Amino acid sequence: MPEKFKEVRSPKGFSRMGFRLPIWFYRLGLGGLLGKRFLCLTHTGRRSGQPRQTVLEIVRYEAASGACVVAAGFGEKSDWVRNVNHDPHVNITVGRLSRPALAEKLDAETAGRELVNYARLHPLSWRELTNFMGYKLDGSEGDIMALGELISMFILQPI
Repeated sequence: MPEKFKEVRSPKGFSRMGFRLPIWFYRLGLGGLLGKRFLCLTHTGRRSGQPRQTVLEIVRYEAASGACVVAAGFGEKSDWVRNVNHDPHVNITVGRLSRPALAEKLDAETAGRELVNYARLHPLSWRELTNFMGYKLDGSEGDIMALGELISMFILQPI
C-alpha cells in the first residue's frame, strides 16, 4: 500500500512563479518545445468565470484521437481540479495544436492501470513524480494500482 511521507501543497510565492513559467511557453507559441509530454489546460474559473491556465504532465497521449490522460499531482484541492469538476469543458494545447475537450474523471481502477503503464514507460519520471507527490511505493504493480485510488486522474477527450 502506498505510504504518504509528506503533505504536498500547491506552490506559493517564487515557487509558484517557477511552476507557472511553462504557461508562457504556450502563450508565446513555443509549446512545441515541450513536446507531447506536457499540455496547457485552459479551464473556466468556478467563481470568476474567467479563463485559467495550468501546464500538466501527460500520463498518456492517444495520437489517433488526441485524448490525454493527466493526474492531479497536488490533489483534489488544486484549483484546476475544482474548476474542471465544476465545468468539464476545457481547451487543451499539446505542442502547437489547440482544441476544445471534455474532462472526465477516471475511476480508481482505470487510474491505477494508467499509472502502471506510465511507471513502465517512464521509470525515472515515475520515481521523481511519486517522490514529489509525497508517496513511498514498493514498486509492485499492486502498490501502483492502489495509488490510483488516491490520485485524481482525468481523461481530456477532444470534442
